[in-house]
Order: sequence, then structure tokens, then C-alpha cells
Amino acid sequence: MNHSTRPDRRDVARSGSTRGRRGRLILGAVVALSTLLTGCASTGASGTDDKTVLKVYGWKGGDAEPANVKEINAAFEKANPDISLKYEFIPSAAYPQRVQSELLAGNTADVIMTDSAKVQDWGSSGYLEELSSQPWVSGVRKEIKPFVENDGKTYAMPMEVIGISLFANNALLQKAGITSTPATWPEFEAALQKAKDAGITPISLPNKGGWTGDAAINAIAASLVYKDNPTFDADFVQGKASFSSWKSSLQQLMDLQSKGFVDFKSELGVDEWSTGISDFQAGKSAFYVQGAWNQSTFTKAGLDDSFIPWPATSKADSNANLFVGTMLSVNAKSKVKSAAEKYVQFWSESKNASLYLEAENAVSPFTNGENPSGPATKTFVEAVNEGRYRILPSNTWLDAAGEKTLQEQIQALWLGQQSIDQTVNNLDEKLKPTK
Repeated sequence: MNHSTRPDRRDVARSGSTRGRRGRLILGAVVALSTLLTGCASTGASGTDDKTVLKVYGWKGGDAEPANVKEINAAFEKANPDISLKYEFIPSAAYPQRVQSELLAGNTADVIMTDSAKVQDWGSSGYLEELSSQPWVSGVRKEIKPFVENDGKTYAMPMEVIGISLFANNALLQKAGITSTPATWPEFEAALQKAKDAGITPISLPNKGGWTGDAAINAIAASLVYKDNPTFDADFVQGKASFSSWKSSLQQLMDLQSKGFVDFKSELGVDEWSTGISDFQAGKSAFYVQGAWNQSTFTKAGLDDSFIPWPATSKADSNANLFVGTMLSVNAKSKVKSAAEKYVQFWSESKNASLYLEAENAVSPFTNGENPSGPATKTFVEAVNEGRYRILPSNTWLDAAGEKTLQEQIQALWLGQQSIDQTVNNLDEKLKPTK
């Protein structure tokens, strides 16, 4: 469930003219000293003004997703005048390869943005500094700890837990005579039918790359599976559970097509990351599945919408579907680890983290953290505050390979290439632990 970055500029000094051999020697010494100092500044050391230079990489903080990163970094520098922060935004598509190659070379940034997959990979490879003794560790929600740990040791500070669920276009709902967002499956079905009758596309599930089908089934299962069996993920990994318990979730998803609310084959031709998002923002469907990080963009565009848990049950008690998002880790080879740890600590503090959470429309991974909400996300955040949520197991069976498998199986189901029973059997076989 990837969601997701402007290179630093360097100035170079020009050399002047001088007379005689002595003058050239002095100039050469100055140039050499300047080069030495520039090299120190670029690798995380003392700069020319006696400040500690701290280099940070992240795939948030660019023009598309500013996420208040610039504001938080400015506050950090103000609070730490002895540190010169060099933050570099790297697009998410280029981030893994760029950082991986620099980790191998031993010259990456002092602090790097990570996620649960990178913690497992880079942590086990010795690239990340262990942070188990840091003061913020004790405040991490217990269910989040497995995502930031490797072999029982903490290698990352979690920045957010973010929703992947259902958006509703309130203006279109009102046009169809729907006065409130649905809280139950019967209400959801009724709303979809009213939208259809009013000539409005009921729901869009663009699934060219497979992401939306994966997101939708997980949003449904968050209630239909995990309410009765909250330990399904651990049980499955231990060989004690089967995807047979997902049949009702798969059936609910397929009912959307059988009742005429969506055409899955058509949706397989629509890109979920470009056309899908822009179409919903343009008001082309009543409902849509995506991540809460899009809410800031929708708000800026003037869209009147709501972000809610998928209303899967017959009662108004559906679970929110959450994903452990971005994290911060310290490069094990950083020469300024004290400054790096201070930066990570700064981001863990609620007063600073809240700016990021507000921009991302995410909730805090800390027990004492704030869960900001606005009119659009109020219902979703209320579910989280009430303890009604499930966290996607991106650190076990739904890792990158597992997610790809799930996406392929949902696409095959949508194309009519296999039944629900076949899909369940395939998931059991293909996702079962290999060790």
C-alpha cells in the first residue's frame, strides 16, 4: 500500500587572481581548505560556520505532498540553532533505488524516511541505527511496534497511521436525495441505488494496477473478518487461520457489480493514481476508495466530501482500515548521530507531529498523541478513537510480494477468471508462510 519527493543546490566559490608564486600557493591552500570544508558539510559534520550539518531524505515534502514538512523543519532549526538542516525531497518512485545504492556506498543521509518494509530490509542488513533506548519508544502503540522493529529491536520512529477507505462526494449524495453518509451496509446499498437512479455513477474503483481492488477488499474485511477474529493476521502466519473467513467480504465486493453499481472490467482500464483521483475530484462518482492523504488535495480543490470507514456491517460499528505509513530512521554510519536522534525526537513530539498529521489526515502512532480531524474525516477518526480499527499487516503476509499476490487474485476474480472459492484457495496457497 504505497503512498506516497527537490535536490539540494550547492554554491561554488570562484577563485581570484594573484601575483607571484607565493600568491598562487596561498590561493591553492584556500581552495583546498574550502574543498575540505565543503566535503565535511556534505557528509554530516561541522560546517564552515561551526554548525552541525544534518542531512535528511524523505519522499514527503515535495510540491504534490508538502505535508507541512517545511514548517516542521523550520521549527526544528529554530529550536536547534547549532544545527544546519539539509532536507532533500526524493520522489517515492526513485527513493528506494537511490537510497539503497547510497547505503551500499556508505554515503546516504543521516536521517532517512522509511516504512515497515524498509525497516525489515535495511534494519536486518545493518544499515539502520538501533533506536530502542530513545525516550519516545515507550509511547509507541503496542500494535505499531512490530512495524518499527526488527528482531525485537527498534529501528524507526513511526510518523503516522493513515486510513485507506471510502470517500463520499456529499454534493452528489444530496443531489440524489441522500442526506447523510451511510453507516451500515443496507444504508450503503440504498445510497448507491439512489445515486444510480439519479444518473450519477455510484462508485468508482479504478484498478489498472490492482491497488484499488486490494484496498477495497481490505477495507471491507476490516469489519467482516477482523471484528470476529482480530488476530487473523497472526493466526494465518502461524497456520491457524484460512482465507475462507474472507468469503463474505469478497461476496460483498462482487455484489457491487451484480447489482449494477460498478463494472469491474471497465475499472481495470482506469489508472488509480492519475485518472481515478482526478475523476473523483472532478465529481464523477458518488463514492471512491483511496487513502486519506488525498483529503488535503480535495479540500484545496473545494470538494465537499467525507472520508468514512467502509460501511460493511448491519450495525453502525464498522472498523476503520489503517496503514502504518512513513517513519524516520537514523543511518548507522552517520557521523552526527546525536543531531540525527535529536531530529527524530523532535518529530515524535505531539506539538510538532500534529502539523504532519493534519496535512496527511492521519492519526498518531503514539498512545498520548493527538488525532486531528476536520469535517471530512470526523467519522473516520471517531472510529479510531473508539478503538474500532484494523491495521494492515504490511510486515507479514501483506508485504510487497503478498500485496502483489492479493492484487492479482482480485483482478482475476473481477475478470471472471475464477470464483470466490478459487480465490480463497489461491490466497491460502500463495500467501502461506514459507518458513
